[in-house]
Amino acid sequence: MAQDLRRTAVVVEDDVFQRELIAMMLEESEFDVIQCESAETALLEINTNYPSFLVTDVNLSGRMDGVELAHRAREHHSELRIVVISGQQPARSLPDGVKFYLKPVHPTTLRREAAQ
Repeated sequence: MAQDLRRTAVVVEDDVFQRELIAMMLEESEFDVIQCESAETALLEINTNYPSFLVTDVNLSGRMDGVELAHRAREHHSELRIVVISGQQPARSLPDGVKFYLKPVHPTTLRREAAQ
């Protein structure tokens, strides 16, 4: 599948400034970036575009949070690299292989995760 070879990232953050900042940093790292403000929209994009990297905040608008998004994305896309970010530790455990970083996340940290 040709889309699997593309370096596409999905950034899920309901704070526009934070989302734009992360997207810009990933674009500088040669990713095509799909920006979403809700987990529901992000899940549709993941199932349609087969990205290689997902960055999601825990607290999002909509009914699903970033932890649930990480679980659902991992169920269907086991190779997807996932990073969850938040200002505090998530209340629930993350799926195996999902990285967690406290905000503010340094750009080099996300670049390193994206490059793997």
